[in-house]
Amino acid sequence: MAWLDWSALGGYFVVMLLIGLWSHRRISDVSDYFTGGGRMPWWLSGVSHHMSGYSAAVFVAYAAVAYSYGITVYVWAFLPLALGTGLGAWLFAPRWNRLRQRYAVASPLEYLAKRYNVPTQQALAWSGALLKVFDVAAKWASVAVLLQVFTGLSMNVGILLTGVVTLLYCTVGGLWADALTDFGQFIIQGVAALAMIWVVLDRLGGVSGLGTLWHRLPEGHGHPLVGPYTAGFLSAYVVVKIFEYNGGMWNLAQRYMATDSPAAARRSAGLSALLYVIWPAVLLLPPVAAPVLMPHVAQPQQVYALMAKDYLPAGLVGLTLAGMFSHTMAMASSDANAISAVVTRDIIPVLTRRFRSLTSRPMTTQAGLLTARVCTVVFITVSMLVAIEADHFGGVLGIIVGLVAAVMGPISIPMLLGLLPAFRRCGAVAALASWALGLLGYVLVRFVIGSTDQTAVIATPLITSLVVYIGAGLLRPEPNPAADAIVAAVSPGSDGDSPAPAAGQVTAPSGTGD
Repeated sequence: MAWLDWSALGGYFVVMLLIGLWSHRRISDVSDYFTGGGRMPWWLSGVSHHMSGYSAAVFVAYAAVAYSYGITVYVWAFLPLALGTGLGAWLFAPRWNRLRQRYAVASPLEYLAKRYNVPTQQALAWSGALLKVFDVAAKWASVAVLLQVFTGLSMNVGILLTGVVTLLYCTVGGLWADALTDFGQFIIQGVAALAMIWVVLDRLGGVSGLGTLWHRLPEGHGHPLVGPYTAGFLSAYVVVKIFEYNGGMWNLAQRYMATDSPAAARRSAGLSALLYVIWPAVLLLPPVAAPVLMPHVAQPQQVYALMAKDYLPAGLVGLTLAGMFSHTMAMASSDANAISAVVTRDIIPVLTRRFRSLTSRPMTTQAGLLTARVCTVVFITVSMLVAIEADHFGGVLGIIVGLVAAVMGPISIPMLLGLLPAFRRCGAVAALASWALGLLGYVLVRFVIGSTDQTAVIATPLITSLVVYIGAGLLRPEPNPAADAIVAAVSPGSDGDSPAPAAGQVTAPSGTGD
């Protein structure tokens, strides 16, 4: 890269750190750190939700699919996100916000101790946190691949560089730093992506070249579903993403909790859904057109990086690399904040009596805020170490793509359906059985049977968990007044639409089960 490119990349990192330092002044307690104190504007929450929803894999794995198969990657990978988030705008986003208002929770899993019981909460918390360590490690590895292609830096240096910068700004600034850097990253990536679109259109012969592009692409590249991406795969993927993007990914639930009202949470989800319709199409047009412009790329995973290096002038190459960084850093920092919330509010209080008394006090305690920051540092550090040792885990990046989608159902179904009135009789037995048998279904299909069918690997744990949860609720209903109260409190028409209570006024349904 030229010195202008290095300047653009260095400037990007400096801006992220400055935003983190500015956000530090807005953090006075645990509520500010994990849920923005319920004061985040809906548009900032919506952009942050969108930016936290996908990583540099867009420019590596998804770009490779776009180059090899065409527009199908947009149909099966991103339209389901728009559909799932749009559905959640009405069904789940307001409920997450009411949950924070009525119970002053700072973690998406806090309510599970009263909705089901403490063992259910702990099962979901531990399994989800462990999964996220490997998930975020895969993100560090993917962005290090891009950095290596552009700059020649080693994988380990790339992992440490991005991880340390992310650690600094999200540790000091909490959710406010995450959201504000997400917005800044969205702007930077927007400039870079539009520059790439401009040069691609120029090479295609101008805007009119779009009309003839589809006739020049290889056979099948204009089909919505092709190759391994079948209607069955799409159906399973849609259902998984409905759960994942409405709270199954804990960091996305935090965005809804951070707004000041259920209506604002709904608007933020609507904005994110709209961006999932528009923005991936902008990002993926260059690799879709690449078979016409670069017909003999040996490694499709590098196609976006190669186009940037060949087509963009000095300065814009570095800005494009910064744009690629932005998705990974947005996703990883928000995951770190969410995991820190779960560990601080749900796991540690169950393990130690001393911390249990600490979290029962008002959320202004500085000891709780210090613990939150320490947990964030530990999580990011461990995920970087796993990424550095990726080869010893069988190639983290290769297994996580399928693993996350496959186990998301067992982890998220009890958490999300537990908010809905139709499932209020599904208790702890249904939740634990759904979680355990869903994960068992994944292990059997993936490792015992050894299936390589993506549809089977993703659909089996999802269908198993869903059937078990609903079936157990019907066959063995578990009436629970506390569960009924929670479901009623977060449903439309409840007085949960009132302003949030002051910190400490309402006793949160914490991991102690008190």
